[in-house]
Order: sequence, then structure tokens, then C-alpha cells
Amino acid sequence: MEQAIEIKRLENLRKYEILDTPADGDFDEITSLAAKIFSVPVAIITLVDTKRIWFKSSYGLDVEEIPRDPGLCCSAIMSDDIYIVENARVDPRTLANPLVAGVMGLQFYAAAPLKSPDGYNLGTICIIDRTPRRLDARESSMLMQLSRIVMDQFELKLQSRLMIKEMQKNISEL
Repeated sequence: MEQAIEIKRLENLRKYEILDTPADGDFDEITSLAAKIFSVPVAIITLVDTKRIWFKSSYGLDVEEIPRDPGLCCSAIMSDDIYIVENARVDPRTLANPLVAGVMGLQFYAAAPLKSPDGYNLGTICIIDRTPRRLDARESSMLMQLSRIVMDQFELKLQSRLMIKEMQKNISEL
């Protein structure tokens, strides 16, 4: 990713003040729903930071973050479309990935980017399976819709924080 764009993307990510925040029921509901909709064991809402991929919410996985490289989410945020790996054991993009070769045995990965209103892909909502599979057009559309719902939640939480800060400022000026 071009360095200037990456700097702006990271600035945009940080304005949401969501990195390293506690678990949030709203996002946990979304990952749980995604796992059920797609019948997968793992669903994650990720944010791609400088050197890590941080999990805002994960269903079926007990990890809070992974190194940025060679993270699949880093590849997924390079596009505004769904990023799909149907069979990671034969896909040249993923053969060396530790999630594929390691204990997890990831074989299927699909992610929709979390696109901010400013046009930056901050992370993903992704679904993972341990068996190869395909994602049809209807399922791709649903995953994109879930990504928009996640971004709507980020925006609502940001607007609430800004409103509270403005109210506090006004109160302190009285």
C-alpha cells in the first residue's frame, strides 16, 4: 500500500478510538450472527493496525490479535470487494500463512472490507472455515451488508463520543 495512503488510513482508523477497547456486545452479536448465517466455526471483526491485526470481536477463536504480516486481512483491505480464498491449501496467496499451515488449519477465508465514509478500508468482517468452500453471490452480498452494519456501529459510537465531548466542553464553559 502506498505509504501516504497508509498513513491517512491509519489516521482514519485512530479517529474511531476503537483499538484495544473492551469487548462490545453489539459487535459480538454481529460475529455470532455471521457464523450462523454462513455456517462457519469462526467469524471475526478485524482492524488492521500498524504492525498487527486486532480483533474487535471474534466468534469461535480465542485470540485478540495476530501479526499484520502475513495476515489475510491485509490483503483483504486492498480491495473494496469481497476477498475470497476458497481452498487455502492450494491457493498460492496463502500456502505460507501460519493459519493455514498451523494448528488452526484454515482452508476457507472470505472477508468484506470495513470502509469508512472517508473511503479508507480499516479492517474486515471475515468468516473462516476449516474445509474448502465457495461463496455465492447472495452470500457475498450478505457479507458486504454485514460490513456496512459494522461501519454504521463504528460511526454511531464515534458520533456519541464526539457529542459527549462537546457536551462536557459546554458544561465546563458554564
